[in-house]
Amino acid sequence: MNVPATEEQIRALAYRLWEEAGSPDDRSGDFWVMAQEQLANEPGMGNNTRDQASPGREGSGPAL
Repeated sequence: MNVPATEEQIRALAYRLWEEAGSPDDRSGDFWVMAQEQLANEPGMGNNTRDQASPGREGSGPAL
């Protein structure tokens, strides 16, 4: 059964990726999308994480 990633899982991974990249300014949306894609590709995770808005892109998602 595929389970979509939660917003909390996406946020945590996006933050970790952002930190590993040196905490660049104005790129939170990029890391949100990378986290969504990585989580969607994990076994057992669904690929519908793209339905959740990314912060910095549409303004409706949580800030990192």
